[in-house]
Amino acid sequence: MRPVLTGEEYRRVDKAYRGDLAKAMERAGNAVALAAVRHGAGYGKRVVVLAGPGNNGGDGYVAARILKARGADVEVHALANPTTDLAGSASRSARSAGVRVLPLAEVVEADVVIDAIFGGGARRGLPGDVITWMESPAEVIAVDYPTGLDPDTGRVGERAFHAVETVTFSTLKTGHLLGSGPEHCGLVTVADIGIEGGQPSMFVAEATDARLPGRARTAHKWSAGAVLVVGGSIGMVGASVLAGKSALNFGAGSVAVASPHFQIVQSLAPELLAFTIDDAGERLNRFDVVVAGPGLADADAAVVRPILSKAERVVLDAGGLTPATLAAAGEGGAEVVVTPHDGEFARLAGIGAGTFSIRSFSWREGVTVLRKGNPTMVTDGGLPTLVTTGGPELASIGTGDVLAGMVGALWARGLEPVEAAVSAAYWHGVAGASLAERETVTSISLAGEIARFAW
Repeated sequence: MRPVLTGEEYRRVDKAYRGDLAKAMERAGNAVALAAVRHGAGYGKRVVVLAGPGNNGGDGYVAARILKARGADVEVHALANPTTDLAGSASRSARSAGVRVLPLAEVVEADVVIDAIFGGGARRGLPGDVITWMESPAEVIAVDYPTGLDPDTGRVGERAFHAVETVTFSTLKTGHLLGSGPEHCGLVTVADIGIEGGQPSMFVAEATDARLPGRARTAHKWSAGAVLVVGGSIGMVGASVLAGKSALNFGAGSVAVASPHFQIVQSLAPELLAFTIDDAGERLNRFDVVVAGPGLADADAAVVRPILSKAERVVLDAGGLTPATLAAAGEGGAEVVVTPHDGEFARLAGIGAGTFSIRSFSWREGVTVLRKGNPTMVTDGGLPTLVTTGGPELASIGTGDVLAGMVGALWARGLEPVEAAVSAAYWHGVAGASLAERETVTSISLAGEIARFAW
């Protein structure tokens, strides 16, 4: 897991640092210069560094000096004179190296622009000259954060730079990942400048956090993870079939769909067991996890609730994401994972899907929440885990049903609820990106693609 700090927490860590700050600034500026080189700031290319008065501007002065030594045509446009000793020293060193330093004014032609104005995020009433530079067609490298972006929430006030790459220091910050952060930050590179510590407010999942359990040599179809999907109302049978196929493709040994229209399920997917919802109640003890809601209409929800009140592990998705269905699952003390997008979360919880409200709801209801989005957020009430592998290619009808089936499969295969939710979301995103390299992502093709990442 990669820790993520709020901007405020990192400022506290930075202020408390007692190491060599000049060396830290040198490392920061070097990382920024290397990012600029990656985006074309080579010999003879024109680079404009927009420098603020603080240490963020100091990082820009260091980058300017280094790029000048590499043969780039560099000049600094300064919003104001340096106000810290470190920034002042960096400014003098850049000038001594031959870097032109001019007052920040109108936009000039450049191949690369380095935004080293504020770094610490949002400023109300941005100077007009700063806003004008946001119209520059040049590729922008942001230092720590794009100017105008709130470092804690990722919100944008008046305007903010759109960077192709943001170089931040020591650790990711919440503003890079939440709100409009991803659109404005571009690629986020974390540079080690020797400053460590701080209390994370969340984590980002990596591949090593997305566990995939194996099977015992003696496993059989009912011991390898059994999943029951309940849903498939008229006109939406395909959703329940997608969830069932996905659970099977992601490693469950036995998968059944209980639907009012089970005959259609049998014709669409002969590899799945299929029976009525009433029959499902009698066979419930054969299944490790119930996935309730894919293709479930409100008119059929009432007959599903008695099943949920007897289940031990329940994934609620789509039509299952209602307060009444959640209450039914809680009657028998079931462990529950809910998989809403923002609108479904508001319907389920009665509040908006902010980080605090998701955590509060999860803790109060005793459920694991997988809030679908970009990024996806998973929490059981503790510090959230963000999953960033999903992209816009997943914005297609039915991909959520695929994810619900994956969660059910991993949970049935032996993972804990949070582990199953994180791992399913991670590989769901990886599979979507892999498929998008070859063709348009649809739920049907995605349900097949996930099998490549099931083990």
